[in-house]
Amino acid sequence: MELKGKVHEVGATQQVSETFKKRDLIIEYAENPTYPEYIRFEALQDKAALLDTFKAGDEVEVFFNLRGRPWTNKEGVTSYFNSLVIWRINAIAGGVAPAAVTPEYAAKPVDVSNTAGEDDDLPF
Repeated sequence: MELKGKVHEVGATQQVSETFKKRDLIIEYAENPTYPEYIRFEALQDKAALLDTFKAGDEVEVFFNLRGRPWTNKEGVTSYFNSLVIWRINAIAGGVAPAAVTPEYAAKPVDVSNTAGEDDDLPF
């Protein structure tokens, strides 16, 4: 999944345990500019470093996975939680996403389905 918006806040890296760290990113998403939404994303483990170069006001495109999990309290009541976990983030230059670059080594595709002058006798 992906979402384009403006960085509202970049949180500090939190060392949750010896082997687990995370960092929050708040994006202002303005599908309707009159009522912007503030959406919290999480960058986990080595992905936390992806947020080092971003600051409030930057236009970005965030690629993320939606995760959900149940949690049952002492009384046996189950609640459900959702997380938006970042796996890639790109800056949008001047409000327009940069064009994808095709590597020089990438050749144009060749149609090998038929050789000139041959009939295709396959029934499908």
